[in-house]
Amino acid sequence: MRRNLKKPAEIAGKIQKIVPDTSAIIHGRVSKLVADGELDGSEVIIPEVVMGELQAQAARGRETGFTGLEEIKKVRELSASHKVNLRFVGERPSYEDILLAKSGRIDALIQDIARKENAVLLTTDLPQALVAEAAGIAVKYYEAWEKAKKIKLEAFLTHDTMSLHLKEGTVPYAKRGKPGAVQFVKLSDEKLKAEDMDVIAKEILDAAKYEDNAFVEYGEHGASVIQLKNLRIAIARPPFSDGVEITVVHPVVKLTMDDYTLSDKLKERLKTAEGIMIAGPPGSGKSTFAASMAEFYLKQGNVVKTMECPRDLQVPDEVTQYAPLDGSFAKTADILLLVRPDYVIFDEIRKTKDFEVFADMRMAGIGLVGVVHATAAVDAIQRFIGRVDLGVIPHVVDTVIFIKYGKVEKVMNLAMTVRVPSGMSEADLARPLVEVRDFETGKMEYEIYTYGEQTVVIPVQAERKPAVQRLAAERVLQEIRKFDPNAKVEMLSEERVIVRVQNEIVPKLIGREGKTVKALEAKLGVGIEVEPFAATTGKTLQFELKETGGYMVLYFNKKLSGKTANVYIEDEYLFTATVGRKGDIKVSKDSDIGKALLRAVSSRRNVKVFT
Repeated sequence: MRRNLKKPAEIAGKIQKIVPDTSAIIHGRVSKLVADGELDGSEVIIPEVVMGELQAQAARGRETGFTGLEEIKKVRELSASHKVNLRFVGERPSYEDILLAKSGRIDALIQDIARKENAVLLTTDLPQALVAEAAGIAVKYYEAWEKAKKIKLEAFLTHDTMSLHLKEGTVPYAKRGKPGAVQFVKLSDEKLKAEDMDVIAKEILDAAKYEDNAFVEYGEHGASVIQLKNLRIAIARPPFSDGVEITVVHPVVKLTMDDYTLSDKLKERLKTAEGIMIAGPPGSGKSTFAASMAEFYLKQGNVVKTMECPRDLQVPDEVTQYAPLDGSFAKTADILLLVRPDYVIFDEIRKTKDFEVFADMRMAGIGLVGVVHATAAVDAIQRFIGRVDLGVIPHVVDTVIFIKYGKVEKVMNLAMTVRVPSGMSEADLARPLVEVRDFETGKMEYEIYTYGEQTVVIPVQAERKPAVQRLAAERVLQEIRKFDPNAKVEMLSEERVIVRVQNEIVPKLIGREGKTVKALEAKLGVGIEVEPFAATTGKTLQFELKETGGYMVLYFNKKLSGKTANVYIEDEYLFTATVGRKGDIKVSKDSDIGKALLRAVSSRRNVKVFT
């Protein structure tokens, strides 16, 4: 809608000179006037400060900068056919001018040029028009956006459109239907041109600035995210993408908790649960369920807020939607702690910092409902592992609700306990662990605990035992290969393992008086038997075996000091050790090996030693 604030003699008839400001160029008013023939034979004066401001915006990756520069290029192309004299005047803005642009410095410089050139100022900025009119400058003002205007994007949308996919050089597509019954539909046989995409993108950005309930959520070089009423729109441009692409996500249904098939037990749980994670694959209906929970808690008499980026949850007006403050959810959380909500819906938790903020707010006593992408219910829990201490997880997340095809498919609850993990029998293997149970049946499905240096999630089911043994073997092998890269491991049971290494590695692995292998047993939680790869490689060594005090001592020639000795009883391997500086090997009679040697001597069994 055109609006003339003033009709002086200079603009009552044909406009001879016109000076557009930045807003008029960005919104395409100049090229439209030229194309319509309203400026035929006239002069268009572009202030250099406008060029500088547009260049600065483009350098910062803002869409407005690129749009404005494209507009000037278009005016130049039209000027020849419409006999329009395009002229650039003034000086480029200084760094200080650009910094003070929001304070009106650039606008003032443009007004000075319009006054000096005795030209009409063209603008879509109302404050700029009012100031210029007050200063006696001829002004032609246009509304930046006609709110009743329909944008081209709306032609592709229907009531059942879940998402719209537009890209230059391709035909438009849409996903239509509802979660669980989605069709990928071709909307036209005609491919979209780059010019078409530019027009649609410009209309979206204009609407985001001037429509109610619309805003630019995110804007970087080549990428923008806009929330236009109930539409979440992502615009990608080169060099971020290989062509202009526009993706629109459109909510097709708004549900309440009564629309879901929930058991009475689960409904009661939701009233008391304070650490809920909603999980599911993309497009499964997670955010729709989260919005239903916001309304559910609101009706229960709670103060409810949301944390979103972008803010696209369809929630009642009483629920305030917060974005990342200065790009940080941590700062938003600081404000929310002062606001004191009963429940916060945290939509789309992705980064490690988001999980940390979720945990921090939960530990502060706020009821949290988080939304996370996952292919299975347990995956939502695993995404906290490594980001939050194991013992804290059940206090941060006590309930996981898995959504698929718009329905609640699985509900799990978490609890902390201390006991021996399933499949292990020795009492000294008891440890803190998290039990993950099916909410409806109470059946335990997973155990989460530390195993060595790793935190593991073990399914508790018929195939659990081989899984535990496989994990144990891999963990033991990882440690033993620090001594011998070619080591082999054989699981005798969940509590016992045989390790086979090169002969010369055996003493290093066992350590002095068995300290090294004992430390490994304590670390890994399994008993370890060490054996060499080969049984009788090398020659037979002469020795004398004597019982001396608390030791069984094997005496060798002192020349063999430092040699590796493999000790056998008959043909059964017993141990490997290094001959000491005095030509001996001492074994405590209280050890398993010492007792075996003592029994061999008592029963007159043959003890052999090989290199």
